[in-house]
Amino acid sequence: MLCFDCRSRLRPLGAPRCARCGAPTAWEVERCRECAGRRLAFASARAPFAYAGPARPLLRAWKEHGLRRVASLAAELVVAQVERPAADVIAYVPPDGARQLRRGHHPAERLARELGRRWCLETAPLLERTRPGARQTGLPRAERRANVRGAFTATADARGTVLLIDDVYTTGATAGAAATALRAAGAARVEVVTFARTVRYAPGLDV
Repeated sequence: MLCFDCRSRLRPLGAPRCARCGAPTAWEVERCRECAGRRLAFASARAPFAYAGPARPLLRAWKEHGLRRVASLAAELVVAQVERPAADVIAYVPPDGARQLRRGHHPAERLARELGRRWCLETAPLLERTRPGARQTGLPRAERRANVRGAFTATADARGTVLLIDDVYTTGATAGAAATALRAAGAARVEVVTFARTVRYAPGLDV
């Protein structure tokens, strides 16, 4: 699925980075200019790779072209780069019904279950969508937040630390809205892990 050359061209996101949203920074900071001044319901977000280079076609094949085996590879790569969070349960951002029907699978759920097996954590469907949502792709940051505000609700009580999984972190709007619903359901803390994230400011990183 991913040849040696393409795997070597994945662009890892390590330290230094923002302690809150995981964006690459020139030095370690608690909040960076990407997330400063925002109320974020999650405690931290981590992704092993930038959403650039081979990560883009890989995720497109996974999400839009039904290459379901990518979930296992993605989990393998996440586990190799991201330290296991001290979580009690794994949840995932729930799918939009129409898009799931078209795709026939839900990448975030598949990644969550693969990571649950590797990290020995229970995976639970703790969230559902309250309404269909417009696609986030191409929307400005403010519109992304408005598009997903109140879009999720918990299906069960959430306790302790919840690890929230999605495939890509773009602005944090979706993760933030989903984390808000988990916190409202009782989660003490929400940690976010995605396979890749969009990088806007990248000191020393050619994206």
